Parts: sequence; C-alpha cells; structure tokens
Amino acid sequence: MSFVERIFHAALFEVLAVIFSVLGLTLLTDHSVSALSGTVIVISLMAMVWNFVFNWGFDRVFRGERVLRGFKVRCLHALLFEGGLLLFTIPVVAYLLNISFYQAFIMDLGITVFILLYTVLYNWVYDHVRVWIRT
Repeated sequence: MSFVERIFHAALFEVLAVIFSVLGLTLLTDHSVSALSGTVIVISLMAMVWNFVFNWGFDRVFRGERVLRGFKVRCLHALLFEGGLLLFTIPVVAYLLNISFYQAFIMDLGITVFILLYTVLYNWVYDHVRVWIRT
C-alpha cells in the first residue's frame, strides 16, 4: 500500500467506525445522535493518540523484529492496548454523556468489542475490494 492509500485506508476506517458506532449506540441508548457523535469522535481521537503512544512504548520494551513476535506477545499487546484505552476513555464517556462510570464502562466495552469485530471485517472487505478494483 502506498502512503496515500494508507491514509485513505485509515481515514475510511475511522469515518465508518464512527458512523456505525453512533448508529448502534443510538439504537441501544436514549442519548441524542449529536451527544453520541461527539463522544465517539473523542474516543476515536483518543484511540489514535493512544495507538501512537502505546505502540512506541511497547516497541521499546519488546525490541527486535515485529514479525517474530509470537501469539502470546500479540495477545498481550492487544489486551494491554485495549485495557489502557478503556482506562482513559471511561471517565471521558461518563463525563460527556453524564452517566455513571459503570454505565460508561459497559458502553465503552460494547464499543471495544464492536471495533474488534469491525476491524477484522473492514480489513477483509477492504483487501478484497482493493483486489477487485485492480483487476
């Protein structure tokens, strides 16, 4: 993938993630679309910053070729990344939506599970559409 395509891939991923998250939360909660949109956009921005910071730190601790990292290290990476993100976003969600920390935890956990599944599906579809367009 070229640099420009990577930017397109990431931007499309985030835009669709925000849209689908807001749609899902609108159906499952009684919050307004505008409140949910703002909250999900803030979470998305926090996730991008956390992704940069966390991966920089993780790579400094787990040195060497990334392709040689085993399944256990990759699971540890995912759990620490998502756990750290939840620690930062739960208070923000609680504040922005004026809900309890427990409600924010449940909502944020739901978003996290959705994003994990969405990531797999998005990348699978993107890769197949990319091949289809080039042929």
